[in-house]
Parts: sequence; C-alpha cells; structure tokens
Amino acid sequence: MSFRFIHAADIHLDSPLRGLARRGELAGVFLEASRKALENLVQAAIDAKVAFVVIAGDVYDGDWKDYATGQFFVREMGRLHRESIRVFLIRGNHDAESLISKSLTLPPNVFSFSVRAVQTETIEDLRVALHGRGFANRHVAENVALTYPAAKPGFFNIGLLHTSLTGRDGHDAYAPCSIEDLRIAGYDYWALGHIHKREIVSEDPTIVFPGNLQGRHARETGPKGATLVTVTDGRIESLEALTLDAARFETVEIDASDMTEPATLLAEARRVIAAARDSAEGRPLALRLTLIGETALHDYLSVQAEQVREEMQALAWEAGSDVLIEKVRDKTTAKTGAARLSALLGFDAILADIAADPAFRAEIAKTLGDLRVRTPVEAQALLDADGSDAEALAGSAIELATEAILAGLGHVGNEPEGAR
Repeated sequence: MSFRFIHAADIHLDSPLRGLARRGELAGVFLEASRKALENLVQAAIDAKVAFVVIAGDVYDGDWKDYATGQFFVREMGRLHRESIRVFLIRGNHDAESLISKSLTLPPNVFSFSVRAVQTETIEDLRVALHGRGFANRHVAENVALTYPAAKPGFFNIGLLHTSLTGRDGHDAYAPCSIEDLRIAGYDYWALGHIHKREIVSEDPTIVFPGNLQGRHARETGPKGATLVTVTDGRIESLEALTLDAARFETVEIDASDMTEPATLLAEARRVIAAARDSAEGRPLALRLTLIGETALHDYLSVQAEQVREEMQALAWEAGSDVLIEKVRDKTTAKTGAARLSALLGFDAILADIAADPAFRAEIAKTLGDLRVRTPVEAQALLDADGSDAEALAGSAIELATEAILAGLGHVGNEPEGAR
C-alpha cells in the first residue's frame, strides 16, 4: 500500500510582518502573504492527492484581531474537506488554548488533538496511527515527549510535537527533548513544529522540522514551505521539500572595501538586487542590504544614509515593481592612515593613470638609456633599458610620490597652531 501526506507547521496566519509597516503599497502584499501561503499549501495537497495533512502547531500567531482570521482558516480546511483530505493538527505556543479567546467550528475533516494529554487517532484503511498533544499554555518547560505512548503495532506511526528539541538559535526553549527521547516511542515519523528553518533532524527514525510556511521578517530568509512524504508498504520512500511561500525575504552583503566612488557602489548594488530578484522566482521580495568592508566611502555612507537608502530603493524599482528594500545596514569601517587619505583625495587613481601613460614610460626608458651610456661596463648589468624595467621603475616612482605627498599632508595636518 502506498500513500502520501504533507507535514506543515508554523503557519502563523495573519502574522504582522515586522519591518514593513510603513513601506507603502507593496507592504500590503507581504501582510497578505501568510494567507496566500496557506492557500498554496491547500492547493499542493489537492494537486498531490495526499491522504491527509498534519500541522504541527502554530496555525495562528496569537489571539485573532477579529473572526476574519478564523474564517479564513475554516474556508481553506473546507476546500480540503470537499476533496476528502483529512487534517490533523496540534496547538503550539502561539496558538495555545490560553491565548485564543475566539473560536469557530472546524469542518469534520479536521481533527485537533487534546491539550491535556497525548491522544492517538487512527486511519484504519491506511493503517496509520497519529499521536499528538496540543498545548494549553504558551510556556511549556517540561519534556512532553516522554509522555507519548509506544508505537501501535502493525501501523505506520506518526508523532506530532511542537518543540525546540535541545535548542535552536533564535527560538525560545519550548517542550525541550532529545532525539533519543523521540526514538524511545518507536515511531516511523516525527512531525515537529516550532523551529522556522527546515531541517531533517534524523533519518532513523525520520524526524523533520518543515520550517514555517511563510517568512515573516528579514531573519527568516529563503524558500519556505512544507514537506511531502511518500510511504510505501509501511516505509518512507521519499521526502520532498515543497516551496509554498507567497513572498520572500532575503539578506545580501555588498563589500565596499575597494570602492572610492558612490557610483561604483550603486553599480554593484544594481547587480546584487537583480540577482536577488531572480532567486525569488517571481515572488515579491523584501531585501535587506548590508554594506561591509573597510572603505573610503564610510564617511559618505554615514552622512548620506537617507540618500543611500533612497538610491537603493530606486535601483530596486528598476529591477522590478515587486522588490522592496526592507533596510540598508551600514557595517562599513573607515580606512585608516595614508590609505584612507590617499583614497579620499583620489591620489591612487590619479597616479595610476600617470604610471600607465606611454609618454611617461618612454621618458623613464630614455632616462635609463642615458644612465646606461654613462655607466661603467662592469656596472651595466645592473641596468636594462627594456620596457619591463621601465615599468618597474615607473611603479617605484609612483609609490615614492604617493608617500611624499601624503607625508607632506600629514605634516600640515599635525602642524602646531602657533606655527601657522
């Protein structure tokens, strides 16, 4: 016998996406993204003709602002009901019973596990046993995994649990447990929720965080979605990551280390923004740009921060009408000493142009030739008037000139007041 199911978690329906509240009309697309992602999940389940869907907590983001949030979820579950697709869900820390003050009757295809004790529900024709427990309170410090019953013999056993396991960066400790605690039960598949990054924690048994359905801010980047599981003759045949997000968050670094002109920075930003839009695969994109490096542009970036932000958004509009610059973070540092002064005054570029001038190099070669004529025969081996020596000498002359100019400027800058 073969069947498929989808494992989703952390839908956070109608979550107020952070960082976009005052960003204009396009921000509204992101505010609707969690609903569109749920629609995508339902459509994926219908298209794949799955037997059922499991949701491992945090359907909601907290108490509903009004009944519209609940009505939307009921509507989407109704679509699955009409396709004879069952849904099994647990409450997580964001939709714990104590947080949700409103409620609506769910369609008969939806089974919500108890919040007081682990409950087992079976699908007899598929020989599937699902074990789960939702949460009554937002903060759960105890190891709930140890209360799950042993696997039901002769069934494909699935455990639903909302947990931080032994801890993950960026997530509060919640119903902590170890992989060994989960292994004790003898289940075939653990459908976990709470961690917003996709992760296959273990293959024996199979333990999966599918990640959240839709990124909510700039720290939740990249493709988001759910996991499609195929089971054949009681064994997992395949796991497939489904990309279901309706909008995308990304963060990109731009290294300004060797840049001396704002135009160079904007040219690189244009390239980076276009590449990020392509990777979003047609989804609206909220992009955070981080400028890094020891650069001559540091002072400019500090003083003209608003100008830089607006320039970056202008480049984003150029790339596509669905690209929003969420933030520009300046993490550059100033160049120090002679290197900074040289770059700021443009000496590097000016002297490099002089060194590349054929007339200048010809003059250097002529000078070397004159020296050769006046040099004793035994010392001529030290001189060679070919182009390579001329080029080396030109480079040395440039270096000496740069040092002399900057040393002089340094003395001026350090001159005592009374001496002027």
